[in-house]
Amino acid sequence: MADYPTESDETLANLLHEQRRFPPEAGFSAEANATSSDYDMADDDRLAFWARQAERLDWSQKWTEVLDWSNAPFAKWFVGGKLNAAYNCLDRHVAAGRGDKVAYYFEGEGGDTRTITYAQLTHMVCQAANTLSDLGVTAGDRVAIYMPMIPETVVSMLACARIGAPHTVVFGGFSADALRTRIHDCDARIVITSDGAYRRGKAIGLKSAVDEALLDCPDVRNVLVVRRTGQEVGWTPGRDIWWHESVELASADHQAEAFDAEHPLYVMYTSGTTGKPKGILHTTGGYLTACAYTHWAVFDLKAESDIFWTAADIGWVTGHSYIVYGPLANGATSVLYEGTPDTPHQGRWWEIIDKYKVSILYCAPTAIRTFMKWGAQIPAKYSLGSLRVIGTVGEPINPAAYMWYRENIGHSRTPVVDTWWQTETGSIMISPLPGVTAGKPGAAMKALPGVVADVVDDSGASVANGSGGYLVLREPWPSMLRTIWGDDDRYVETYWSRFPGLYFTGDGSKKDEDGDIWLMGRVDDVMNVAGHRLSTTEIESALVSHAKVAEAAVVGATDETTGQGIVAFVILRSEAGDGGPEVVQELREHVAKEIGKIARPRQIMVVAELPKTRSGKIMRRLLKDVAQDRPIGDVTTLADSSVMDLIKAGMPGGAGGSH
Repeated sequence: MADYPTESDETLANLLHEQRRFPPEAGFSAEANATSSDYDMADDDRLAFWARQAERLDWSQKWTEVLDWSNAPFAKWFVGGKLNAAYNCLDRHVAAGRGDKVAYYFEGEGGDTRTITYAQLTHMVCQAANTLSDLGVTAGDRVAIYMPMIPETVVSMLACARIGAPHTVVFGGFSADALRTRIHDCDARIVITSDGAYRRGKAIGLKSAVDEALLDCPDVRNVLVVRRTGQEVGWTPGRDIWWHESVELASADHQAEAFDAEHPLYVMYTSGTTGKPKGILHTTGGYLTACAYTHWAVFDLKAESDIFWTAADIGWVTGHSYIVYGPLANGATSVLYEGTPDTPHQGRWWEIIDKYKVSILYCAPTAIRTFMKWGAQIPAKYSLGSLRVIGTVGEPINPAAYMWYRENIGHSRTPVVDTWWQTETGSIMISPLPGVTAGKPGAAMKALPGVVADVVDDSGASVANGSGGYLVLREPWPSMLRTIWGDDDRYVETYWSRFPGLYFTGDGSKKDEDGDIWLMGRVDDVMNVAGHRLSTTEIESALVSHAKVAEAAVVGATDETTGQGIVAFVILRSEAGDGGPEVVQELREHVAKEIGKIARPRQIMVVAELPKTRSGKIMRRLLKDVAQDRPIGDVTTLADSSVMDLIKAGMPGGAGGSH
């Protein structure tokens, strides 16, 4: 048991300690893509290392300089080089005789399937590129894509890349208002959408949301509409065009044009603290290089035999980098799944893995904790014997979820790669390498070769092993964001002003006794309890390590005595019952024992569900509103906004709740 920390001015308290280690099996290491010498090579000459990785791509014109950092923090990578992203993802594989190789196994939510080869995908992308050109789209024009998880979404992205038109993909779960603000911000003149999407067996409208958004977007010339559900849609003649009446009838003869390495590839919006979304700009050469390398190294990709599945939405950066650009650049075969994990039953993911013999699975800790809540008996019905690497993305994974994933999905034999990166970084930055690293439950471990990460204190100095602080990146990397679209000043202010010369990630983290990096959540989520700066992530981990808890979210609420009091919201596992006062007391004592009395929650609420975005991120901001007993903020991005009413009703003074 840990007692109260002695000093009260620490940057971030380091409370949990992990002793378990899972070294790679000798057979796996012997065949692994990445080796420990990759770190040495990158340490010796980082730019030469990245130049070698850029050789994975086909360049129509070779670069003259690997990195121009003379105008920091505005980077230029592979200066003078020219290439085409779509050509690198498609044509070159076909030209090499691999046109019959499967690019995607598409699995619709309702069980409809499509198998799309590299030759077929190239054909479709060329048709879509010709259609966009016919609609007047030229290099540099922005195209908004608001689509479900269907093959035409990938086709649309690659068609834009082929003609040099930066795409901005807006997640299909976002509101008309969110779509409108993004169209305005990047001045998109063309929108690609579908009539609707399937979600939990129901057809929901997407074209209707586009129509609503465009009431305030007079500059949008055309809307290209894929027929997915067959539902009735509003139609504006002259503006709206059916995909099957245009793209599918277009010529598939299209020459890809080479663009500068720094040509904009896409803009992706991420939430900003001010409420105005930030348009993160990624360019072509460096981004594609880092996606291809990290996909190959972190997942130990064997393109000829692996079946790769990133179970994320294409509307997020994970989908861009590890459903589209990384796997296709490497000539891999991927699964593309449209639906939710519980439609039509809670074993759907495991059924898909067995059906397609998926060998690499990449998903979010939130999904894993949901599976924990449903119970290990569900995946136990399936073989899952094809899996050889399993990974996590999106937020820190707590040790209990890591162990459940490793044991129940990986059958205690597959390496777990717990990856850290951001929309802004473009590709994975910190992760175990499966044939090299001894896995440590909950730790992201160390920066990948060619990436220089550090944990620093308030003054920007490196912290000692065993201490916490702020995660920074000390050197530029190829897939880094180039700016915030249309706002260079905000780019400098947001990412480069907190620690001059260092990229500030916004995340708290710690180095453990071995110097390995643990992510501790957003710095905004750090609580100040009696002078101690505590990470919500560590307290959540302690709660989830209890056998009765499936998921937990922790926030700080104003407290007269301690400054901030710890308020926890927990979902119990199905076998734990309803959770009366004795369970709450048991959990409070469990946290005190695991971490120390300083971290004992003031209050624990047992809830049926937590407020989450469609991508599975817990909206702690809304829980903070509940804990502080103030009006609930904006719930438009929640997957289910009724969750907040139930939680509010359960607070003391409402229908129930526990202290």
